[in-house]
Amino acid sequence: MSWSMAPDFQLTDINDLTEQIRFQSKEGKIWFGEQRMLLMQVSAMAAFRRELVNSIGLERAKGFFLRLGYQSGLRDAELARKLRPDAHDFDTFWAGPQLHSLKGMVKVVPIEIVIDQETRSFHGELEWFDSWEVEVVKKEFGQLDEPACWSLLGYACAFSSSFMRREIIFREVSCRGCGDERCLIVGKPAEEWEDGIEFAKYFTAEPIIEELYSLQSQVQSLRTSLERQQGQYYGIGQSAAYKEACAKIDKAAQGKVSVLILGETGVGKEVIARSVHLRSQRADKTFVAVNCAAIPQDLIEAELFGVEKGAYTGATQGRPGRFERANGGTIFLDEVIELTPRAQATLLRVLQEGELERVGGTQTHQVCVRIIAATNESLEQAVNEGRFRADLYYRLSVFPVHIPPLRERLEDLPLLVEHFLNKFHNDYSKRTLGLSDKAWGYLNSYAWPGNIRELENVIERGVILTDSNETISLESLFPTPMLEAQNTDEEHIYSDGQVIKPGDKPSHNWIDTVFNQNIGLDAVEEQLIQRALREANNNVAGAARLLGLSRPAFAYRLKKLEEKQTR
Repeated sequence: MSWSMAPDFQLTDINDLTEQIRFQSKEGKIWFGEQRMLLMQVSAMAAFRRELVNSIGLERAKGFFLRLGYQSGLRDAELARKLRPDAHDFDTFWAGPQLHSLKGMVKVVPIEIVIDQETRSFHGELEWFDSWEVEVVKKEFGQLDEPACWSLLGYACAFSSSFMRREIIFREVSCRGCGDERCLIVGKPAEEWEDGIEFAKYFTAEPIIEELYSLQSQVQSLRTSLERQQGQYYGIGQSAAYKEACAKIDKAAQGKVSVLILGETGVGKEVIARSVHLRSQRADKTFVAVNCAAIPQDLIEAELFGVEKGAYTGATQGRPGRFERANGGTIFLDEVIELTPRAQATLLRVLQEGELERVGGTQTHQVCVRIIAATNESLEQAVNEGRFRADLYYRLSVFPVHIPPLRERLEDLPLLVEHFLNKFHNDYSKRTLGLSDKAWGYLNSYAWPGNIRELENVIERGVILTDSNETISLESLFPTPMLEAQNTDEEHIYSDGQVIKPGDKPSHNWIDTVFNQNIGLDAVEEQLIQRALREANNNVAGAARLLGLSRPAFAYRLKKLEEKQTR
């Protein structure tokens, strides 16, 4: 008889399954029917999966989890037949998805299911929601290049095969773990799949010891190759947007072309610049990084291009500038938009002629320097506003590369968090158990206005506040007032744990509130800076204008705030 699931088909409820659960705390056992169960944290399974992938490789780990799910599916199919011996075929079959949901593995929604026990024909299309394996992959790996729900797939194959008494294979045709919008699975008899035989090999365990011996001869050459690549990487990330930017800039690394790195504050522009230098033919020469916004404008020429004795009051001796010190190597000009008109003219001469004159001097100095510039503002807009030379802009922007903000590459969070955890575990001589699930959920929903620099500060704070062998809580990562501010539509000014909601007392002068509640000036300034950055979409110059400050003055206050947060 053939059964097709209609949208209004009423399935047996889950009560007969939930009644099978028994907790025997005195014996330390949990039972589901006659099966002894384990209650484990998803984070523990995530760590186990990561170690397995690192130990035996992705393909073998995939086979292991497919077989793990397969064994579970076989036992649940047996239980379903016992609990629903006289039920419709659909009700008996649907016990499998219901058990999956009951165990917290995944929520299953049917799209189309056709079952004919007489001819033993089968076809199923289902959608998975909130897969535990997708959650693990996003947390531990960021994103895979193939579907990630391995144990769930093994379970579906085993349960369906046992139910139909023939080999049924389910395949994941789309998966959120590899960047798709949803998780969809399709199941049909093995012979109807072109690669059915090949896929079935995953369900056969294979020893790996013989392969280990054959790989030993390759270890030394691989180690040598890796040593050559030490330090020559573009930060940390596997997201499509970040890999695209790295692939683009890699094409320019070996040449002499000037590179313009664009991106918001804190995205890691200097890391990218250093990587370009390390991958260039100048890797054994000097790399000099200059933050143009941090140098007073009346001193910026002397700092960059040098100064001769007596050029101005206080210049008691001549000294070379950053360009001369970087001769033969690379100079990184961060916030290049802050250069004065005179400094822009001198920089243009360096780019065109490879020569400069120190401030107050007449002698020409030859320099051979590769220039990597960076800014979080639009140089093109600055040219239109008359703040930046058009000819210099065209020279610098020969090879522009945009580095995406952290909020556009959240799949890289697991790698970045792991990197910073390892760093601060070593710095503070402790080892935590990583982030709690609640903390991970918040990190993935947070806007990250400070990008990777903010993430680094957040993780450091969490490691400092968490004892060894304990999980880092959400409250350890973010101060309570910040969490409260994130969960409300109103802005807050806080100090020493106190929170002010400006709308609470509309008749009360906010200045009186500041004084009455002993809120410090530093706290007020911090909130103003953060609000201005949000209003200006992290554009430093725009935020400065909102507060009536010059850009260097705002940048100075922002730097002080960032230094304070790292202490």
